[in-house]
Amino acid sequence: MFKLFSTFFKIGMFTLGGGYAMIPIIEAEVVDKHKWVTKEEFLDLIAIAQSCPGVFAANISIFIGYRLKKIPGAIITCLGTCLPSFLIILLIAMFFHRFQDNPVVASIFRGIRPAVVALIAVPTFNLAKSAGITLATCWIPIGGALAIWLLGVSPILIIILAALGGYVYGALIKPTE
Repeated sequence: MFKLFSTFFKIGMFTLGGGYAMIPIIEAEVVDKHKWVTKEEFLDLIAIAQSCPGVFAANISIFIGYRLKKIPGAIITCLGTCLPSFLIILLIAMFFHRFQDNPVVASIFRGIRPAVVALIAVPTFNLAKSAGITLATCWIPIGGALAIWLLGVSPILIIILAALGGYVYGALIKPTE
């Protein structure tokens, strides 16, 4: 149990950019290093964690912990993932008011933003590749994102339409190809 906690604490402690930026680190620890789950199981757990409400990083850690040690494992891995962020935010909240107007601090935060974008972009492209998204099919997620962003379409409607489209493709079109 300590190994689970320490692994997810380390992941939570040294990952900037949120849950999606954690994906490569979680994969390296859970799939490659410890071999707690296979690559295919990990991709399935990512899909489930994304579709559940709540924080992605907590969801994925809970699912992995539960898979390994049931409820105690889920609690331990979730604590390991969330505790570093909680402690860091607590420290920042206690001291940030002292130097929030400091130009050096403001410059540091402006410099971090592009790095966070890159930390989120890399796992997104890797997931797209693993999911079989190619140049011929990349219009589907791009179109969905644009519909949500520009037209204000509900993400729930996009998910339902994608599921129906996938069903129709799998049941009617693909078998005839």
